[in-house]
Amino acid sequence: MNVSMTVNGTPQSHEVEARTLLVHYLRDDVGLRATNVGCDTTSCGACTVLLNGESVKSCTVLAAQADGAAVTTVEGLAGADGAMDRVQRSFQEHHGLQCGFCTPGMVMAVTSLLHENPNPTEADVRVGLEGNLCRCTGYHNIVEAALAASALPEGAK
Repeated sequence: MNVSMTVNGTPQSHEVEARTLLVHYLRDDVGLRATNVGCDTTSCGACTVLLNGESVKSCTVLAAQADGAAVTTVEGLAGADGAMDRVQRSFQEHHGLQCGFCTPGMVMAVTSLLHENPNPTEADVRVGLEGNLCRCTGYHNIVEAALAASALPEGAK
């Protein structure tokens, strides 16, 4: 079947099997490799993307379900000049990563959280990240990065 969607502002159209998951479509057909396959059971959140502005785990969505939608991956957050957005920059500045495997999903989850709640408390951030697992950290720096990003104006590079 043919699926068409806008990924990071670019129209995409590919022939896929009906059972193709969005995460595999993004990685294999579109060539965006930052969205990670972590567990295939919706437990880890490494595959989190924005689907029409809403945070979803792309291992639970068929590519066919995203037909006609707008998808944003972590690659789509940076500006046209390559400058990182406020959440990406904050993760870098506050050491919100270690091995980096969960980082794309965490960044997307924080991006979604800040759209819904521009001024979260620490507790809000921790609740907002409950569906995303990091096996390397105690989440302290990830929470700090999220709070620091919330203090920056949206669209800040």
